[in-house]
Amino acid sequence: MTENRFLLDLFPWAPRPLIVLALLAAAISVAVIVHLVLWSIFQRFFGARYPFLREIITRTRAISNFAFIMLAVSAAVPLAPLHAHVVDGINRVLLAAFIVFLGWLVIVGANLAMDRYIGRFKLDVTDNLLARKTVTQVQLLKRAIGSVLVVVTAGFALMSFDSVRQFGVSLFASAGVAGIAAGLAARPLLENLFAGIQLAFTQPIRLDDALIVEGEFGTVEEITSTYVVLKLWDWRRMIVPLSYFFDKPFQNWTRSSASLIGTVMLYADYTVPVEQVRKKLTEIVKQSKLWDGKVVNLQVNNVTENVVELRALVSSQNSGAVADLRAEVREKLVTYLQTDLPWALPTTRQRSITVEDVQPRRRAANA
Repeated sequence: MTENRFLLDLFPWAPRPLIVLALLAAAISVAVIVHLVLWSIFQRFFGARYPFLREIITRTRAISNFAFIMLAVSAAVPLAPLHAHVVDGINRVLLAAFIVFLGWLVIVGANLAMDRYIGRFKLDVTDNLLARKTVTQVQLLKRAIGSVLVVVTAGFALMSFDSVRQFGVSLFASAGVAGIAAGLAARPLLENLFAGIQLAFTQPIRLDDALIVEGEFGTVEEITSTYVVLKLWDWRRMIVPLSYFFDKPFQNWTRSSASLIGTVMLYADYTVPVEQVRKKLTEIVKQSKLWDGKVVNLQVNNVTENVVELRALVSSQNSGAVADLRAEVREKLVTYLQTDLPWALPTTRQRSITVEDVQPRRRAANA
């Protein structure tokens, strides 16, 4: 293949590299401008009437711009005054770029399909167990599929070059100590990656689950391919590796349902009318908007030498609501004891011992 000398004859005063750079810059500029015009037209005339089409156009803007640039460069290369070996190298680069384009297109298409699927589920509803399960599973699968597609695309793109392909073949053929060392170095990453895939199917945790990890209470805010972000009660964030949830025990308060049971401990005198306090507890929770109508109970949990320990159980729709309900019940029961049953509050009793109390004991001991 001989070089194209048309531009050299047209601009004999310009250096060859300047002509090539100017041609490529012009081609890329035209591609970017044409893409911008077409993208604006599609957004204006089709985006408003078709929301899903607008989403596709928006999500694929970068990849379509890349395709336009790739096509423009492909059209400009035959016009450039380049030697045959240079053209061959550029064609290999364009082939690698086309492979990247295909992989990128598949990734964007898969993400669009999965986002469209999980868009039907709402997490901001009362009973969101199915939604949390589905969204968590799809998001983890999306990240795993994306990672695999990136690796496969990069591998095929690099294999389009002879030097890289030969290096890769020799590397795989001689994978000895270096391969073992690389595997050991990548062990934490691989552990978390496989843990993410396992988590997608077994789902010991899901988005918005209420967990206790390392003594800290929080909700699952984000699940990535390697770690989990817990939003703690005081808005701190705890970052936990995915492999942690398969190696160590933790508490999941919302494993089978978003509803939770909260406990309120109350201490009173032995003279407290338990049944009366139980009726008051029922009255309090029935008037509260936080109660889900399922569990309300009061029991004598323990007794000591000075007080009676009362345990109130109440249920609510989620972890945030049950925490507020516990605080409300605790405050109103204390107020009830103070105003209606002040004599049932915990007291410390003391009794004076007189001589008359001691003498019968002495006579009994001497008898």
